[in-house]
Amino acid sequence: MIRYVARRVTLAIPTLLLASAIIFFMVRLVPGDPAQLMLGEVDNPAELARLRSQMMLDRPIWEQFLGWLGRVVSGDLGSSIVQQRPVGDILMPAFGVTASLVIPAVTLAVLLAIPAGSFAARKKDSALDTGIMALATTFLSIPSFWLGLIFLLAFGVKLDLFPVVGYVSLVEDPAEGLTYLIMPVLALALIETGVLVRMVRSSTLDVLSLEYVTHARAKGLSEATVMRRHVLRNAIAPTWTMIGLTLGALLGGAVVTETVFTLPGLGRLMVDSIFARDYPLVQGCMLLITSVYVVVNLLIEISHSLFDPGARHEG
Repeated sequence: MIRYVARRVTLAIPTLLLASAIIFFMVRLVPGDPAQLMLGEVDNPAELARLRSQMMLDRPIWEQFLGWLGRVVSGDLGSSIVQQRPVGDILMPAFGVTASLVIPAVTLAVLLAIPAGSFAARKKDSALDTGIMALATTFLSIPSFWLGLIFLLAFGVKLDLFPVVGYVSLVEDPAEGLTYLIMPVLALALIETGVLVRMVRSSTLDVLSLEYVTHARAKGLSEATVMRRHVLRNAIAPTWTMIGLTLGALLGGAVVTETVFTLPGLGRLMVDSIFARDYPLVQGCMLLITSVYVVVNLLIEISHSLFDPGARHEG
């Protein structure tokens, strides 16, 4: 197991390096001079030259990349052009907001999807199966911004149960902060539930058709025992991979949900920094999103081996 984990961690390192290079060179393709943006409308060639030298913009592109990569490894992501603050100090609070939205939403989606998908597979082609899948398809088909707006209109404006604008951190006031998260968490969870229910049902049906399940039933085991001991453990493995992909992608920034509910999360921060052409902050956001995605899926891949020990010997 230790060798398997070490091998996977080793493979993740070049992935992060390649992603860092792509992020750096993509940002450099954007028109404009970061030094001029920092200087503003001031016409001062000497100060412009000093800023360009300080930011290594007067050096070859490969030297700029190596210098930037060295600073990133040491924990220095640079300073925001617009906010004039270290990028790391801006990213962490935004990521905290996104995590407080995404982790409860995905957890709720998993708690709803696994029993619903398993039950639909057990009752295949029944009215209950049709109803569950119709509901899952409906949630899957609803645009997230539309569902968010419906929640805002119904529970925020009409019923006045939750605030519709602003944000209060859970750290500052847990009770009030929770009221700002209930609607976006529920909206995100319902949409992700639609995706996961279909995956759970499909995986469960595949496992139910295997011979060892038929053998377990032939031994006289109850259907509940067969599902618990023989089906769910094997059916959850591919679903676990989908959960990891979903969690990694959403932690990278649930942009639409954060925008609709005015949450100052990572996705919204990146969009704002792109419009402001804040290059260091854009680089920091993209690097954090990529790192989170790689790390989350690395953890999911390692935990996948607990469901399927044979996965440790693959690759």
